[in-house]
Amino acid sequence: MDERYNPRTVEEVFRDFKGRRAAIVKALTTDVDDFFHQCDPEKENLCLYGFPSEVWEVNLPAEEVPPELPEPALGINFARDGMEEKDWLSLVAVHSDAWLISVAFYFGARFGFDRMDRKRLFGMINDLPTVFEVVTGMAKKQGKEKTSFSNHSSNKPKSNPKKGSESQVKYSKAMPSKDEDEDGLEEEDEDEHGETLCGACGDSYAADEFWICCDICEKWFHGKCVKITPAKAQHIKHYKCPSCSNKRART
Repeated sequence: MDERYNPRTVEEVFRDFKGRRAAIVKALTTDVDDFFHQCDPEKENLCLYGFPSEVWEVNLPAEEVPPELPEPALGINFARDGMEEKDWLSLVAVHSDAWLISVAFYFGARFGFDRMDRKRLFGMINDLPTVFEVVTGMAKKQGKEKTSFSNHSSNKPKSNPKKGSESQVKYSKAMPSKDEDEDGLEEEDEDEHGETLCGACGDSYAADEFWICCDICEKWFHGKCVKITPAKAQHIKHYKCPSCSNKRART
């Protein structure tokens, strides 16, 4: 087998992944007319291949069983004329994402990546938009949202708002330590806050939004609903929501 198809380190596998991904993105975006033409439904079962050299190819599947590498989705050409072009391209993109992951972790399994290597590889892959996100335009939209919420996600409260917490305003100090399992904390956080509603707008908790709790009524609010930013919250020792502030003023 050609050495370029045998990456043995995390960095080499990721480089292989990026090359294959770039090739498929090219086929489904800049070269889409050529790709569409090659996927003739009158032909036999066809697959979309991406190579580490960033070259794509529409071809028949490998004949040997089991194949040398995991195979892409078979027969993508048959659905070409049976659905809207954008939907067909999105479907091919989804299956291509699955194939790219399977190839990367095939190498990981073959060359004995341990738990930390697999986690690092997935982290590097996960930092890139999926082919589906690029093809559908979601990558640009998410890029804007990520910029908008970059500070919010790092300051979201970590305690259960329904159970209360010792200091519900000083949420920024409740981040997990380096020795804690961050994945476990994120799952627990999602479960705890999933049913919490904003005291101002009534919408439910979202992990990518900044929230703050009133120390008087113990209700939680979107920062944007009460006009409190993470930067302002850093200087608030005891937060009072607008309703509680008005009650205090009347008394």
